[in-house]
Amino acid sequence: MLFTSYEFLLFLLILLLVYYLIPKKGQWILLLAASYLFYLFSGPDNLIYILFTTISTYFLVAQIQKNRDAEESWLREHKAEMDRAQRKAYKEKNKQIRWRWLLLCIILNIGMLALVKYTNFAISNVNGILDFFGSGARLSFLDIALPMGISFYVFKTLGYAIDVYRGKYRQEDNIFKLALFVSFFPQLIQGPISRFDYLSRTLFEEHRFDKKQVAFGLQRVLWGYFKKLVIADRILIAVNTIIGNTDTYRGVWVFAGMLFYAVELYADFTGGIDITIGISQALGVIVEENFIRPYFSKDIKEYWNRWHITMGKWFTDYIFYPISVCQPMLKLSKKARRTFGEKFGRRVTVYISCLVVWFATGIWHGASWNFIVWGLGNGIVILISQELEPFYRWFHGKVPVKGTTGWKIFQILRTNLLMCALRTFDCYRDVPLTFRMLGTMFTDLNINELFSGGMLQLGLTAVDFEILIFGVLVMFSVSMIQRSGSVREKITAKPYVWKAALWFGMFVMVLLWGTYGIGYDASQFIYNQF
Repeated sequence: MLFTSYEFLLFLLILLLVYYLIPKKGQWILLLAASYLFYLFSGPDNLIYILFTTISTYFLVAQIQKNRDAEESWLREHKAEMDRAQRKAYKEKNKQIRWRWLLLCIILNIGMLALVKYTNFAISNVNGILDFFGSGARLSFLDIALPMGISFYVFKTLGYAIDVYRGKYRQEDNIFKLALFVSFFPQLIQGPISRFDYLSRTLFEEHRFDKKQVAFGLQRVLWGYFKKLVIADRILIAVNTIIGNTDTYRGVWVFAGMLFYAVELYADFTGGIDITIGISQALGVIVEENFIRPYFSKDIKEYWNRWHITMGKWFTDYIFYPISVCQPMLKLSKKARRTFGEKFGRRVTVYISCLVVWFATGIWHGASWNFIVWGLGNGIVILISQELEPFYRWFHGKVPVKGTTGWKIFQILRTNLLMCALRTFDCYRDVPLTFRMLGTMFTDLNINELFSGGMLQLGLTAVDFEILIFGVLVMFSVSMIQRSGSVREKITAKPYVWKAALWFGMFVMVLLWGTYGIGYDASQFIYNQF
């Protein structure tokens, strides 16, 4: 049941009506039932995976909490009988017990994710190695469908387990409330990847009908539909034409495809997140923002602080920091400082941790080498930028352009072109082919092809391009206005006739220009596959 389907709209309407009519104490139970019903539409077999994640995490984390409670109780009773060394040894012993429970939780959940998402990727690589050595042997691929949203809910549950292990908060005693956190339906398709302590503040609360919040939520849902149906699904036709015909669309078309895909990806992903946050707000649930005007970033590091924010924070908190401060890394750093000097030695652990994170980020996005290269490419560019900091300081000392409007625009354009180039690995899904297509921009550019009628051979009419230009200008304008505060708040302050006309106009544009108006099939959201 896609967010863009009629069935989902009916599902959401019924849910909102029942949600505010039933006794408030039953609202979270209704959300749990609705979330499992929503997930059931993706396939009954998929319930096995989300149930396994929820149940295994609940009972394993309960063991972690039980051990911590027992430790604290025992220390209170026997504190006077033990010296500092004995207390430290006792704590360390219990920490190891908790670590083993956490490790089992990680192995079970990551193992399940790896089974369904990465087994065939591993098999394809083994077959490739067998081919290289001339062996006729072959491993058969497994017929396993990737359950919807599995990467998102596995990461949510692992974050919860690690936080309880770290003592950030206590475990959730009610398994059904934990099940709601894991399965909360607006987040199943493409996030955000919420933390338990943040989402639980409002997820389990009783919510009275708030006209303003419901209206704001539905307005944001409408804005998400505008970006998804009017812009993303329309320009996707041109993107697929360019990517799917590599013999015809080379040179300047690769560059055009990069720009088109940047628009399509942003409108699709942020449109889906707008729908998620809007639905949650209409239900009284607060979900984290996942984007803060990423295309205005001045470097790639800033870009990733603005794009898919919850994913970046997850990898930072649960992979980067643990790796960079673990004992093997500390020993490696010490040895590197002794061997290569203090300056280089201090960088070793940071660089290794960074590349591990970006490798994990890449393979999380997809089980294929193009995503791994894409991830590592981002990490390498970020590390190179850090190494070039002395040069940047020297340059700005000689050329006083830093802080000027022109320099800021240059930085934004540079960042977006770099990101567009890296995203071609996502587009073509084949590493050698991607490098060849990028190369044609320098060997076979042919800019004139853009202005000789070729644009109208991409599957879009002149009217489609006019609608796209209008839609992009609207998105850009909204982003500019957001810099000084909420757009919806600003609209609400306008006279009733004006704001009613604006929202009704957007509804009509979605109805006439979107999927429902001109016969396009609404594609699934890009991040469904992750």
